[in-house]
Amino acid sequence: MNLENTQVQMRKGILEYCILHIISRGEVYASDMLEELTSAKIMVVEGTLYPLLTRLKNAGLVEYKWVESKSGPPRKYYTLTGEGTAFLTSLENTWNQLLESTKAITAKGTTKKTTRKRKSSKSTKTTSTE
Repeated sequence: MNLENTQVQMRKGILEYCILHIISRGEVYASDMLEELTSAKIMVVEGTLYPLLTRLKNAGLVEYKWVESKSGPPRKYYTLTGEGTAFLTSLENTWNQLLESTKAITAKGTTKKTTRKRKSSKSTKTTSTE
C-alpha cells in the first residue's frame, strides 16, 4: 500500500470543509485560499482549487463577485451563501463526530497494546516461578 497516496486521499477528504471554513470568515480571493491551504499542507496544487470552487458555486454553497484590481485584471472574491453556511455547520458537526470517534478508537488501540504487554509479562513471570 502506498502511504503517500493514502495521505493525499485523507487531505482531499477534508478539502471541501477547509475551503468552506476559509470562505466563512469573509470575502476571500482564490489565491489567498490557495496560500492558506498550501501553508497548512492541505493542498499544494492550484488545479484542484478552481474546479472545487466551481462545484461549490454550482451547488449554491458559495457565490462570488468581481472586484476591480489596481494591479491587473478584476478578481473574484468568494463568500458563503445561506445554504453554504448551513452546509458548513453540518460538516462541522460531522468533523467533530469523526474526531471523537477517531480518538476513541486510537485511544483503545494504545491501551490494548499496553495491556497485552502486561499480560505477556505476567505469563512469563508465572511460568518462571513454577
